[in-house]
Amino acid sequence: MNQTEYISIAALNQYAYCPHRCWRMFCAGEFNDNQYTIEGTTLHDRVHTTSDIQRGETWQIRAIWLKSEQYKLIGKSDLIEAESGEVYPVEYKRGRKGEWDNDELQVCAQALCLEEMTGQPVTTGYIYYAHSHQRQLVEINAELRQSAIATIQSVTNLLETGAMPKPVYSKRCQGCSLYSQCLPKATDKVKSYQEVN
Repeated sequence: MNQTEYISIAALNQYAYCPHRCWRMFCAGEFNDNQYTIEGTTLHDRVHTTSDIQRGETWQIRAIWLKSEQYKLIGKSDLIEAESGEVYPVEYKRGRKGEWDNDELQVCAQALCLEEMTGQPVTTGYIYYAHSHQRQLVEINAELRQSAIATIQSVTNLLETGAMPKPVYSKRCQGCSLYSQCLPKATDKVKSYQEVN
């Protein structure tokens, strides 16, 4: 990665979920579909139909590109809304709220881009979970911002060095479409293998 390249906002989500998965996707160029990724792609195909509409007091624009020169981020938004002078991102996800903060980091990265593009503070965002048809409020507070900026730096280092993070097995592996390439349990099995004489 050279200094002029941009980091995909989605890479932050992948890195926060699993650094090894992020490396496989953004350094090695590997990706496999499974039922979860297909459902997510189908949802985003519907959401990413460019539109600009007014719904009551809320202005909605879909599928616009967000960019930050300061953080070297780029990505396509699912939905940006403006209401009462406030602008905020809405990220669509196929399932329901998970146990991890990777989706919140993605919303925060979108907020950082929006702040730079609009020149106004973005203090909230939302994640819309298609399974439950509910929005979850994301407060773009100092702690989340620091976490997002640290993740941006980690992804930058990953892309610049190309160093593969060690695969680590966790509950997150169960639905991962790259599990068969990663084989996180294999490392432990190889370590415990002893040749019998």
